[in-house]
Amino acid sequence: MRSKLQYVFVFTLFFHLIYSQEKKDNFPLRFTIKYENESLIQNKKYISSTKDTLQIESFRFYVSNIKLILKDNSVISEDNSYHLIDLEEPNSQLIYLPKKSNLEIKKVVFSVGIDSTSSVSGALSGDLDPTKGMYWAWQSGYINFKIEGKSSSCKTRNNAFQFHVGGYLKPYYAIRTIELEPRISNFEINVDLSRLFNQIKLSETNSIMIPGSKAMDLADKAKSMFSISEFLPNEN
Repeated sequence: MRSKLQYVFVFTLFFHLIYSQEKKDNFPLRFTIKYENESLIQNKKYISSTKDTLQIESFRFYVSNIKLILKDNSVISEDNSYHLIDLEEPNSQLIYLPKKSNLEIKKVVFSVGIDSTSSVSGALSGDLDPTKGMYWAWQSGYINFKIEGKSSSCKTRNNAFQFHVGGYLKPYYAIRTIELEPRISNFEINVDLSRLFNQIKLSETNSIMIPGSKAMDLADKAKSMFSISEFLPNEN
């Protein structure tokens, strides 16, 4: 019995050391979902600058093709770079990237959405699994980002708004590239939904469910949500 417990202890310690080393060799890229620079709270009422009172019930988006461009212009990327960020899944908001260099990061580049190749590749696994609820069909591909909620400004059933933005075929290719330049070493990526809702009136725009010109316009507006800020660990 004692030898069995010793074996379990040694195995657990070995696994912990390997896991800790992997984290040490990797760079943690955090996506912090906010509304007006404060952590977004699901179903809390917010007011946009266009005077819409709104509640966010769900928010999910794909991040793909992540690249870290270092000070010497070398590039660190990852294979199969597809991640589903979900408001309801805090663990999804932290991505570990392989960075074994001590050089400063000059630029972070990534796409919001899924490229055309993956959209037509058929059934995939992991974050690209269609059961995640972010895949329409091969004709339309993946939903790049999905925002659902309620607003008294919406004259819809249950005052609901729904934005399912995607499209991989021209002229409605809705994937967008984000380039951010961190000025500090300890940073995170803010995703501030107020910057999107400040650009729209929910009484006029409250349902986008298919690829098209409206989805393209919202994809353009959504780029403003992303910015860099210093990461301040929670001391509590």
